[in-house]
Amino acid sequence: MNTADRNLNEGPPPAWAPGDEFIRSTNIAWLMERARVSSYRALHAWSAENREAFWRIVIDRLQIRFRQDCRQLLDLSRGVESPGWLVGARMNIVDSCFSAPPQSPAIVHQTEGGALKIVTVAELESLTNRVACGLAQGGFKPGDALAIVTPMTAESVAIYLGILKAGCAVVSIPDSFRPKEIATRLRLGRAKAVFTQDVIVRGGKQLPLYANVIAANAPPVIVAPADATTDIQWREGDRRWAEFLSENDRFEAVARDPGDQINILFSSGTTGEPKAIPWTQTTPIKCAMDAHFHQNIHAGDVLVWPTNLGWMMGPWLIFASLINRATIGLFNGTPAGAEFGRFIQEARVTMLGVVPSLVKTWRSTRCMEGLDWSAIKAFSSTGECSNADDMLYLMSLAGNRPVIEYCGGTEIGGGYITGTVTLPSSPATFNTPSLGLDFVILDEHGAPVDNGELYIVPPSIGLSTELLNQDHHQVYFAGTPKGPKGEILRRHGDQMQRLAGGYYRAHGRVDDTMNLGGIKVSSAEIERTVRTVGEIQDAAAIAIAPPGGGPSQLIIYAVLSRPGTSSGEDLLPLMQQALRKELNPLFKIHEVVVVDSLPRTASNKVMRRVLRNQ
Repeated sequence: MNTADRNLNEGPPPAWAPGDEFIRSTNIAWLMERARVSSYRALHAWSAENREAFWRIVIDRLQIRFRQDCRQLLDLSRGVESPGWLVGARMNIVDSCFSAPPQSPAIVHQTEGGALKIVTVAELESLTNRVACGLAQGGFKPGDALAIVTPMTAESVAIYLGILKAGCAVVSIPDSFRPKEIATRLRLGRAKAVFTQDVIVRGGKQLPLYANVIAANAPPVIVAPADATTDIQWREGDRRWAEFLSENDRFEAVARDPGDQINILFSSGTTGEPKAIPWTQTTPIKCAMDAHFHQNIHAGDVLVWPTNLGWMMGPWLIFASLINRATIGLFNGTPAGAEFGRFIQEARVTMLGVVPSLVKTWRSTRCMEGLDWSAIKAFSSTGECSNADDMLYLMSLAGNRPVIEYCGGTEIGGGYITGTVTLPSSPATFNTPSLGLDFVILDEHGAPVDNGELYIVPPSIGLSTELLNQDHHQVYFAGTPKGPKGEILRRHGDQMQRLAGGYYRAHGRVDDTMNLGGIKVSSAEIERTVRTVGEIQDAAAIAIAPPGGGPSQLIIYAVLSRPGTSSGEDLLPLMQQALRKELNPLFKIHEVVVVDSLPRTASNKVMRRVLRNQ
């Protein structure tokens, strides 16, 4: 490892640095030897300049299985906006998820208040096959879309993999969403059926889930039971899990083209309707690659990331674990309390993923102190901007293990900027672009700067090439400046700052989307909901970073229909109730500011940037 990679006198002070012996044990060290480079910086440059060669090595390293090999790994005949990957191949990505020994653990899981359980690779494959057989017997055909609206459980993992194995596609919907938002995603994904659970059990309370799906006017539903006694009203034509599940546990995966869709996920843009983003058979390769090289995942590791199949980190966790022959760790309950911490301890978790606001809760309540997290080799953080003090606290819970910051998106299939355990770790900063791609930081005139809007340099496996309900070119490429070397650039919308020593710091969004609790949502969606509060004539939603950094705070600017009749304090609980009922209970309003008018452009567009600057 070149000493230039580890110059501790440049940039923000590191809180952790790797030793030479540790570096030699990493997956990155193996890749450096293959690429014949002597420093990580040189490795990244090589991966960005030789993308076809890089991804060929990745596919071989991960042992991705094909029914028919590709005749061309990368075809750029239609340009970098529409690359062809693995041209001519036939595959089913689920074949690559069961290469670990049959009796090794595929999932270690625990339900709140329950005991720790293990599902072996053989058991998961058997249940996956029974789901795929049930779909085939139920008349579903390759290419059909089926929605999943469930908590992240061992059964939901088998459902997800079974749908893919049958050649169908998953429509991913978070279980926290209300009927209106569920209905929108069912429509956009063209779901022909829905898998859900009867209720969600949290803190001893039963929250409706099947009822929400029915209220969304869902197509036929297959309902799995929670670990609880429930008395629900069944809709005619819907089926219980036990009735759907086939007794046949053998199923030959349906081979498809690499570019065929496997998952429809959703991410808010600047309009009120979420972007419907398809993942293809190649996207999981990006998930597994990021985990393999950036989170340094090895066979036998145990990965936990509190998430849901409705968000990209749910599918990411499945592929990042199983393709790397590692174990998925699942806790079916709230991760904010000590029981989750004990699960991390007992499951001997080696990589724990977090959302920064969750760490802030742990730090304020001190609920994770006094536990044995010595098995953890690294943390990883995504979804929001991190606070350095919170990340230092997180590191201390496992004897000063590094935090791999990880920032990307659903339309990337993983990260575009992240970290590596072969470089020093400084809290709340990134230390590398993701391997296999690159980016530039530009000002509003398209000139390179150290603090500005980030643009991705395509192509890469994982980058989306279409949207189901919007013009992909208009969203990501139209009007973007050229790169310093004349490159075609892809818009992403994040503001990034380059620091000394090869570090970077994220400063949130530059457009009208925001990350709240790790969930991307548009200002338009928030504003549409809070305007339903009776006295509101107009409203604007913005997200701002706290003075010390960390997760964004939601601020609502409100114009009253009758000035002087209400204060921000009066309106906040009413708006919060509207968000909880209509959009998502996880969105928390920090402050409501009553104003006489909103700043607008000549074309009447709200200037949210002016509000953020205030």
